[in-house]
Amino acid sequence: MNSKIWMDGQLVNWEDAKVHVLAHGFHYGTGVFEGIRVYHTPQGKNIFRLREHMVRFLNSAKVLQMKVPYTLDELCEACRQVVRTSGPEGDYLRPIAFYGVHPEFKIGLNPSKLGTNVSIICTHMGVYMGKDKVEQGANLVTSSWEKYSNRAAALNAKICGHYVNSVIAKLEAIQRGADEALMLNGNGTVAEGTGENIFMVKNEKVFTPPVSAGILEGITRDCIMTIGREFGYDVIEKEITRSELYMADEVFMTGTAAEISPIKTIDGRVIGDGSIGQITKRIGRSFHAAAMGEDPKYAHWLDIVK
Repeated sequence: MNSKIWMDGQLVNWEDAKVHVLAHGFHYGTGVFEGIRVYHTPQGKNIFRLREHMVRFLNSAKVLQMKVPYTLDELCEACRQVVRTSGPEGDYLRPIAFYGVHPEFKIGLNPSKLGTNVSIICTHMGVYMGKDKVEQGANLVTSSWEKYSNRAAALNAKICGHYVNSVIAKLEAIQRGADEALMLNGNGTVAEGTGENIFMVKNEKVFTPPVSAGILEGITRDCIMTIGREFGYDVIEKEITRSELYMADEVFMTGTAAEISPIKTIDGRVIGDGSIGQITKRIGRSFHAAAMGEDPKYAHWLDIVK
């Protein structure tokens, strides 16, 4: 909390980072956000794939017809400014833009007369599912809540309000004694987790649902697909059923927060032999080497702040 928060073009102290209770985004979820990992490497702090994240940030705003009053370059530099002020615990960057307060302090759905507020925060995330789950594998349950369809929501945009669906699914999973929820789409096929993409390995081929299944086109997902193909694995986007996951050799989830999280059980069924699979391990090691700046092949994924 000794770091600074960037708010509408200025660095402010944590205690001064305040939002008005009448902000439209607070009432209706009309905001967009990103999550970006900051890796502390020997070369400096690496804001992992910063530009790609901020491109998606602006594209998400476009879906809400939200005018962000900053350029891509300005937003990237603002992220660097915040990271420079953060301490050794700062490992997760959260840019967020949202519709603000009506000029006449009115409440209503229509945001067309509202301005856009933008904030960027660096905080501590740590290991998202817990170190023990990364080492032993996490337990999933299939949620009774259906993932929004592509006709119901713009799922490739990271819109704040979309995540209410994820929150209720996550609460259900925790109450059922699991670590995370598996969400199905309206077709009954696999979509993703509450905040992660999902992969399965079968016969040394790597499979993941396509964007049309109702998923966010994750940036970590793209990393894993790229690394998998570099290793020579067939990486295939296809519709996946829940029972296919039960019978997979390996299953893992990916995301900025989750990074690479192996899955041990789904709905009480043990995946493979219950241990972390070799392909999961191999791809995971390569991903972390890339994030830590140890593989020059992926140097273009780095944005080093000193």
